[in-house]
Amino acid sequence: MEAKQTVYVNTFTDGVLDPGKAMEYKVKDGGHIIANTTPGCWGPMITPALKGGHEVTKPVYVEGAEAGDAVVIHIQTIEVTSTATASGNDQPVKGRFTGDPFVDGKCPNCGTKNPDTYIEGIGQQAIRCRICGEDVTPFVFTNAYTMAFDEQKELGLTLPREAAEKVAHDAKHYMQTPEESIQNPVVTFAPHDLVGAVARLRPFLGQLGTTPSRPIPDSHNAGDFGQFLIDAPHDFGLTADELEERTDGHMDINRVREGAVIICPVKVEGGGVYVGDMHAMQGNGEIAGHTTDVSGIVTLKVDVLKGVNLEGPVLLPVEEDLPYLAKPFSEKEKQQALKLAEKWQVEQLEDSYPVSFIGTGADLNAATENGLERAARAFGIDVPEVMNRSTITGSIDVGRHPGVVTVTFLTPVHYLEKIKIDTLVKDHYKR
Repeated sequence: MEAKQTVYVNTFTDGVLDPGKAMEYKVKDGGHIIANTTPGCWGPMITPALKGGHEVTKPVYVEGAEAGDAVVIHIQTIEVTSTATASGNDQPVKGRFTGDPFVDGKCPNCGTKNPDTYIEGIGQQAIRCRICGEDVTPFVFTNAYTMAFDEQKELGLTLPREAAEKVAHDAKHYMQTPEESIQNPVVTFAPHDLVGAVARLRPFLGQLGTTPSRPIPDSHNAGDFGQFLIDAPHDFGLTADELEERTDGHMDINRVREGAVIICPVKVEGGGVYVGDMHAMQGNGEIAGHTTDVSGIVTLKVDVLKGVNLEGPVLLPVEEDLPYLAKPFSEKEKQQALKLAEKWQVEQLEDSYPVSFIGTGADLNAATENGLERAARAFGIDVPEVMNRSTITGSIDVGRHPGVVTVTFLTPVHYLEKIKIDTLVKDHYKR
């Protein structure tokens, strides 16, 4: 397969990131990926034929990327195409899955595993087994809403019953579901528990990363949701050690947005870059478990870093999103620091730039420990030093509850040189 300067991706996985499947797209080192992404969580969650809780793009082979390298992904543009969506808290439905409602849905009547479905009417009983006609959705809402966006995609408004039902009757139109997607649009449920709430849009990518070295359901490609796979009774069950083969592409960190850069570990030949689960907005933590999943158009630029063996993703947020203590110093601040150094006879000041290490784990404590350890091993320093630096020049921030965090701190340039990202980081923050 010949690598292209730009690849256009509009096909999707069945919910599983499988390194054993041949990659259908190949992009040059330094090339671009343009993708039409499907909505994330809720649509796939009510489509039991999907086996991962999401419906991400098929992975892209990046020319020159080998295991032990890293792929730099520049998020150049994110455009929301949906004009409405729906979301809310979830509740699994007993009898409609075997061990994990995200992965192994089944029909409670005929017993078909991961059954194909069709939509009959609207509401939470509308998803039906194609074989026997039974209600098969593995999840229902506890408290939920339908939200419409303005034409500028700057604001969202939650809708009353009549408006929500209007959206539900023309679901794929309002969701702008891509043609190759098989998910059932979540607006079909027409939820309307919240009415008249106004929210600002700030779209970002809940899924962005590289393919793990073993088959993993896409929404479980992280240290928190991945816990559901440990000793699971379905085809994708694994051990705690095998979970370390994940690449943490499912981050739900709201700073993974237009203008940011994410540096991803490569664990299979070609890297296998995939994207999806675009959200219209989300506060830190995604505490409701879900937010406003939307369709969209994404433009990414990818570069290979040879021999940069990372344990997990490293994020370079846009400067506006950095914690106050981690923002690059202004010229005025640098002059102040020089005067202070002269007063106290400090011969050399650190030249430093902000970096965020992603940590994931079973809970926020485990995720924090994971992020601290990843940073320490990357730079060849000890964890207490990372703790000190992230305390006085950075922050620990929740990406997703229960177990995704960012460990951010101002990092000396000579540390960045160790993992060959010094020029990348300098250019990003001088831009």
